[in-house]
Amino acid sequence: MNEKYNFGEIESKWQQIWSDEQAFKTSDDNSKEKYYTLEMFPYPSGKLHMGHVRNYSIGDAIARFKRMKGFNVLHPMGWDSFGLPAENAAIKNGIHPAIWTDSNIAEMRKQLSALGFSYDWDREVATCKEDYYRWMQWLFIQFHKKGLAYKKENPVNWCPSCKTVLANEQVVEGACERCHTPVTKKHLSQWYLKITDYADALLEDLDKLDGWPNKVKLMQKNWIGKSTGAEIRFQIDGTDNALNVYTTRCDTVYGVTFMVMAPEHPYVKELTVGTEYEEATNEYIAECAHKSEIERVSLTKEKTGVFIGRYCINPFTGKKIPIYISDYVLMDYGTGAVMAVPAHDQRDFEFAKKFGLDIIPVVDVNDPEVDLYDLKEAAPAEGKLINSGEFNGLDNLKSIPKVIDYIEEKGIGKKSINFKLRDWLISRQRYWGCPIPMVYCDECGWVPEKEENLPVKLPTDIEFTGKGESPIATSSTFIDTTCPCCGKPARREIDTMDTFVDSSWYFLRYCDPHNDKKPFDRDKVDYWMNVDQYIGGVEHAILHLLYSRFFQKVLADLDFVSAREPFQNLLTQGMVIKDGAKMSKSLGNVVSPEEIQKKYGADTARLFILFAAPPEKELDWSDAGVEGSYRFLNRVYRLVYDYVTDIRDIDAVSGDIVAVTPEDKALNYQLNKTIKKVSDDVGGRFSFNTAISSIMELVNELYKYKQLKNVNMPLLDKAIKSTILVLSPFTPHICEELWSDLGEKSRIYNVLWPEYDESALVLDEVEIIVQVNGKLKDKLTMSKDSSKEVLEEAARNSDKVQEAIGDLNIVKAIVIPGKLVNFVAK
Repeated sequence: MNEKYNFGEIESKWQQIWSDEQAFKTSDDNSKEKYYTLEMFPYPSGKLHMGHVRNYSIGDAIARFKRMKGFNVLHPMGWDSFGLPAENAAIKNGIHPAIWTDSNIAEMRKQLSALGFSYDWDREVATCKEDYYRWMQWLFIQFHKKGLAYKKENPVNWCPSCKTVLANEQVVEGACERCHTPVTKKHLSQWYLKITDYADALLEDLDKLDGWPNKVKLMQKNWIGKSTGAEIRFQIDGTDNALNVYTTRCDTVYGVTFMVMAPEHPYVKELTVGTEYEEATNEYIAECAHKSEIERVSLTKEKTGVFIGRYCINPFTGKKIPIYISDYVLMDYGTGAVMAVPAHDQRDFEFAKKFGLDIIPVVDVNDPEVDLYDLKEAAPAEGKLINSGEFNGLDNLKSIPKVIDYIEEKGIGKKSINFKLRDWLISRQRYWGCPIPMVYCDECGWVPEKEENLPVKLPTDIEFTGKGESPIATSSTFIDTTCPCCGKPARREIDTMDTFVDSSWYFLRYCDPHNDKKPFDRDKVDYWMNVDQYIGGVEHAILHLLYSRFFQKVLADLDFVSAREPFQNLLTQGMVIKDGAKMSKSLGNVVSPEEIQKKYGADTARLFILFAAPPEKELDWSDAGVEGSYRFLNRVYRLVYDYVTDIRDIDAVSGDIVAVTPEDKALNYQLNKTIKKVSDDVGGRFSFNTAISSIMELVNELYKYKQLKNVNMPLLDKAIKSTILVLSPFTPHICEELWSDLGEKSRIYNVLWPEYDESALVLDEVEIIVQVNGKLKDKLTMSKDSSKEVLEEAARNSDKVQEAIGDLNIVKAIVIPGKLVNFVAK
């Protein structure tokens, strides 16, 4: 055994051994209890960052612990490898996205291996590979057969200079992020998945996910946004048409003094064409086309709008109320029109003030400081109804069912349930994505490609210019095809799928990654699923997790899987920050994992990142903390080195593990306490920081114990080996090395987790805190069964206590057996 801890040699040695022995390859074994642990797979950007290291260190600690607990553990890794960055690299550097992506995957696989993560690399998947996206296309076709995939026209962001569609994220202050040209809206026919069909199921099943953070479930509930209200019909004066408005607050309908429509509402042009209001309306519509949804719905921006020269009839009051268009109303939310109650809605209040519109209070808030007829801001809508006809005097919230009954009785609307959730737009006008396997035929319309012809491969004869339609449109071989139904000339869909589609089922493919007959085998998926522990950033709390849950439910309904939820438990780890901010190149506060590995080793990086903070909290990077973790590993190494080279030669108690001396009992207590603590913290709470802290305490106790002239060798041997075992999920390289140095032939990841002795956790002696006037003055070691009288007498006789009391008189003694003695002295 080398005298010094050479982390470079140790880590490269064991990584090679693990690779040669395929140490973490997992087999389907129905005789063993399974455990599927999974971290969200990365986009192959080419470089790991500390957020990656934290995510994967958490998952690896869990996987290694569960293996040692006897579980059959599935712990795979793969690549979310389609996406815009690869296409931008192709445009910028003239390199094909596949080459750029493959290079990045190879580099990141190397980096992950250098950190010693226990992945089953035989199950590796990459979403950009044909053997994966073939089955993505197959699944899309199954969705289409079930009526869950459809095409419709929808407005998109369009850059007239680049001649391309932009995602919302690519629109900065109304302009293209690339060329800064003002962005307009363009209507394109695009593909959708009907996630709204599963809105109720997605909402109701959230309550069954006890292993999910409440904040994530709340975020999903709010995103789905189920509400019960009424749809009310407001007749447009002088026409046969009406504006249908959905509201959860029909109790305030008497206070509606104007209507607001989305600029894109189909009635707008019909109502203004040929009128004096047409020009101003069209100008405002054009102005809104340059704004993103985020800009439009901002609560802080000044309200804008245009009166279109038309009126509605409030069906409750019979009054004519003006119709406006405004950018704060979106066409794809609700009906694209809202009833405005300015007295009780701040947004409507600001709009009404700007345009001089009536403000009629309908709820008495019973607050003497609020003048309902001279409001400075919108009043809360909770109290007794006023100015509300036959409903006056009723509690406004309790009146809602009565108002809904009135609406239905009068035939002016109906009770309605609404969702904020909208169908999932999956079309992307990009090259580097999964081709949508649909064909358009003039005779048959849109039809799916024959399943035996899958995959529909990405063409190679394309140009990356960054302009125009999808680069696929430049292919001379891809578009023209024959109809799968009638055999006549047809053309392929040139859009590709949103990459969230790829990541909505990858966890299923890991269960059977080499299957070339179907996406996965039902029996294999039913053995492994659902994922026992899923780990990733809270930024994916809504879209990725919601889409994955949607996919799982559809596949269950199609009878492809049994589990209706993909992830049994979810851990959302916090960000790694430095100097009070998230690590960012622009801020110059990035710490490279490779730099830390080179200076301190992978085990130190893993140990620090698990020890520095609870996993769900932000982790504040500390160079001193890294140094401390490195020093600790050196202490562990020296402990074993001293034991191997020196301690075995001294006089020792031999035989069975029996704690004889007080020092033996103290060590045995700390040993069993640590095993229990680490078992509970890693196996249930994922409190890695407190688990590691308890191991550090045990190492301190071992250093004290090994200084004794006579040691209990069996106890010391067990304590040192147990220390290495419980430390191994966090720092596997050094622990494998020390395990081997101690003469053990087995690999440490195959060794069963140590059990603790409950009886050893019962102390014969305990430490008693002694205080004077609440301040610590001494600590006494006493029998755990000492009476109050014995404890008080021992405390009074303490030299430190007598010195602290001096000339004061003890007026009261507070004694808590087994814990504390406090003297009140005056």
